[in-house]
Amino acid sequence: MAAHRIVIVGGGAGGLPLACVLGRKLGRRGRAEVTLVDPHPTHVWKPLLHEVAAGRMDPDAHGVDYPALAYRHGFRFRQGAMEGLDREARTIRVAAVRDDESCEILPVRVLPWDTLVLAVGSESNDFGVPGVAEHAIPLDTLRQAERFHRRLLAASVRADARKAQGGAAGVDIVIIGAGATGVELAAEIRQTTRAHAAYGLDHLEPERDIRIAVIEAAPRILPPLSPEIAAAAADLLGRLRVDVHVGERVVEVTGAEVRTASGLRLSADLVVWAAGIRAPGWLAGLGGLETNRAHQLVVRESLQTTRDADVFAFGDCAACPWPQHASGAILPPRAQVAHQQAGRLAKSMRARLDGRPLPYFRFRDYGSLVSLGELSAVGTLMGALIGGSLVVQGLVARWMYASLYKAHQVALHGVARVILDSIGRSLRGGMEPRVKLH
Repeated sequence: MAAHRIVIVGGGAGGLPLACVLGRKLGRRGRAEVTLVDPHPTHVWKPLLHEVAAGRMDPDAHGVDYPALAYRHGFRFRQGAMEGLDREARTIRVAAVRDDESCEILPVRVLPWDTLVLAVGSESNDFGVPGVAEHAIPLDTLRQAERFHRRLLAASVRADARKAQGGAAGVDIVIIGAGATGVELAAEIRQTTRAHAAYGLDHLEPERDIRIAVIEAAPRILPPLSPEIAAAAADLLGRLRVDVHVGERVVEVTGAEVRTASGLRLSADLVVWAAGIRAPGWLAGLGGLETNRAHQLVVRESLQTTRDADVFAFGDCAACPWPQHASGAILPPRAQVAHQQAGRLAKSMRARLDGRPLPYFRFRDYGSLVSLGELSAVGTLMGALIGGSLVVQGLVARWMYASLYKAHQVALHGVARVILDSIGRSLRGGMEPRVKLH
């Protein structure tokens, strides 16, 4: 009898750990054939893309090759973007893969499945604001983060050269959206540009010449989090000399400025769009599956889609019920949610093969942490151990924030490898620049 075919589409914060667990528990034992599909050959943890954009994290040193993980954990990897679903034939269509010169590396393929799991994440939602697509950079992918980093370095070098010749110096950076991504990016840019200046920008004064502004349509920054956390983050941004404009709805982005509904006009050499997300547009109408207005696949508490019990979805691309909240509420698009759902689905896949009922997913909120640079963070911790919620900030919060990434690494590599890797990085620290310089 052929092994049960489980195909996971999307190797992000949820899909990749799920593939690793199922590969070890089912693939190696011959109980299932586990395949992971992703458009990219390497994985970088998406919550850290703001560090790539600012230059504090080198993706070449932190990226993980999907084929290597597949070999180590007992699953298969197939590169390519999913572009079609045939529910009747139980197949998905995977697009061709091309190199930077548009030469075909892999052709279009059709992959069969018995159980399909969609974990394709989210993408920026520009809400149709004029000029965003042409002039703003989102941070959805590694390529976009690296593109922003290159442009930031080039703008800083040009400004330094102008100032050396007695001209007007300055780089104006506008970040639209003061959620976690926007706030974290602003803090990282401020701190990494200080380091950039130390490596050869002799005339530029980062505090004065690199001007950073954050615009938020809501009445305060970090709208999903508590007012206490927002206030602490705003105070830290103020100390970093980041200008914060709240209650300002952006209506247009041009090649030189950002304009808001109130008439505010901010000069902009670089613009980042971090004002909203939605599930990928190609999910709408995919194989006749039910989706909501944000293109998310509507799922039951078992994480099965409403119109096909053999198709599961989780993470940012799924509208999953949140029974603990008001009627009709769905879970927020957070890495914490995707991580917990991946753990539940690993149990569901084994129950499915054993013919047992599938368990329901129940989200446990452990709090939220927002990084504000190398030495600080703010957030809340929640849970029974502390009897509710606790506000944390400073270096302790930063250590906790860093531990989230370590936990993700452990899920992929195991405790021993992560400990050895951390020791190695620490020993190499004195031989490498503090920031990426190219």
